[in-house]
Amino acid sequence: MVSKKDNEDFYKRLEEQLVDSQQWPGTYLFKFIVKSDSSHIERIRSFFQTMDAHFTVKHSSKRNFVSLSAKVLMESPKAVTEIYRKMSQLEGVMAL
Repeated sequence: MVSKKDNEDFYKRLEEQLVDSQQWPGTYLFKFIVKSDSSHIERIRSFFQTMDAHFTVKHSSKRNFVSLSAKVLMESPKAVTEIYRKMSQLEGVMAL
């Protein structure tokens, strides 16, 4: 199990990398992997719906998993990590 401190360290490093990697506000590509029969697919889609996200959905070769990509204009690295924090609360959702 990952500790709360490890999670915080991860998000802090991610924010630092995002600051260095692009200008903000800027477009960011979120990518999530979920099981094909997961109810979280619609939760993820509806979460990004208010953000005018451009979605791409791809199924794995055996159709057991779905890759959801959302391209969104984000204000800051902090805003990006806040979304990852919310999505991490959904069991079975893998963020890439």
